[in-house]
Amino acid sequence: MKIIIDTNILFSALISTQSHLRDILLESEEEFYAPNYLFVELFRYKDKMMKYTKLLEEEMYEYLNILTEKIHFIQVDFISTENRQIAYDLCKDKDIKDIGLPHLI
Repeated sequence: MKIIIDTNILFSALISTQSHLRDILLESEEEFYAPNYLFVELFRYKDKMMKYTKLLEEEMYEYLNILTEKIHFIQVDFISTENRQIAYDLCKDKDIKDIGLPHLI
């Protein structure tokens, strides 16, 4: 199965040493996908992640590297107009940022 993850999922997997989400990302045979914009969002909240993880910056980057190796990143420009509309329709009533298309917000 192909599973699309957003920044909140990766953020949660990073900040908790007892993270069930981290275990799923690392141990699952599923395929995980995310828009490449996820990196921008992660680094926007880097200080917040450092505060919650209580890890050294180098350690946090090591965890981030391990987790991102399990994710296929998709360049936003490769997402069709039809799929952008589907993403918008699914997220418009929840969190529009979850569509991963910053230039549409």
